Amino acid sequence: MPTNNTLPGDSKPLTPRDTRYIFVLPFSTDPALGRRFLARDCEMVGNIRFGKLLETLDKVAENTALAYVHRFYPDARVVTAAIDNIVLRNPADTNHDLIFSAQINHVGTSSMEVGIRVECLGAGSSHLATCYFTMVARSTDSHEAKSLKLPPLTYEQDVELKRYNKAELRRQAYREGLAKAEEMPSLDEYLFLKKLHKEQESPDFTGLRAGELVLESTYRAYPEQENVPKTVFGGYLIRKAYELAAIAAEMVAKDRAVPCQVNRINFNQPVLLGDLLKFTARVVFTGKTTITVQSDIERFGRNADDKALSNSCLFTFRNVDHEMQAQPVPFIYPVTYAEDARFLNAYRQRLD
Repeated sequence: MPTNNTLPGDSKPLTPRDTRYIFVLPFSTDPALGRRFLARDCEMVGNIRFGKLLETLDKVAENTALAYVHRFYPDARVVTAAIDNIVLRNPADTNHDLIFSAQINHVGTSSMEVGIRVECLGAGSSHLATCYFTMVARSTDSHEAKSLKLPPLTYEQDVELKRYNKAELRRQAYREGLAKAEEMPSLDEYLFLKKLHKEQESPDFTGLRAGELVLESTYRAYPEQENVPKTVFGGYLIRKAYELAAIAAEMVAKDRAVPCQVNRINFNQPVLLGDLLKFTARVVFTGKTTITVQSDIERFGRNADDKALSNSCLFTFRNVDHEMQAQPVPFIYPVTYAEDARFLNAYRQRLD
């Protein structure tokens, strides 16, 4: 196992800036590429398929992590473990090139956090989003994938230490979030949920119930989606999960539902070729102008007992008009215990 982050013959330790990776979507010079990323065949602000951007981001994160891991384990592979809190700051389109600037911010025992900054080039250039991917290094020398121990990076600059510390805080916040999700409702939360259930008992109730806002689809995993041997590309899976979530959000948004945040995406189990996939998107919460959708992927193998939750995603959309101004959305009401739990989880992470 490597004990430091220098290659044989190297004297200088590796730093985060040595892991920098740049990728460009050249929309301005490749009209065919731009058309593949169009959300609609018309002129409108923010006309781009965000699901395709998610798929691209996952590949950029993989390439960034793989370049580092291959310095020490040339035959290893990397898999996505999680995507944390993507906030969309400005709308993108397919008229201007998009640049993805990635580097590794943090290296743990076998995992890495890859930070990616997405910017729009050309006139009116802007910062679109910053994304954080957790990638895990795996061996390929046996039928059973095993995590590989990674050497740490050396953090020399203040900005590198700042990013490292922020990555540690994100890891801690996620662990605390998991614990909080298991907590019983506080008194105020319990009374709020009780009030919502009480309102539904009125004969004049006309509100939207969460159980009416669920979409499902099924799909078979084929070799054309293969990324590493016998497993399906995670970026493809989250694109499909997002696209179903966006349609679910449109059931509530009377104007236009646009993505404003990816709260969290977890990769729990790999999807194997031939698996049957069940995608479920549920509207779980609405704010003043926002819609939160939970999108899950279950995989079913050929054997009856071979099934598992592959991915769990939480997306937040905003209802906007043609000028991208926020518009109100109707409140939704949970009915069952499971809907209460999903509502409460989103309520604790709510945006207005």
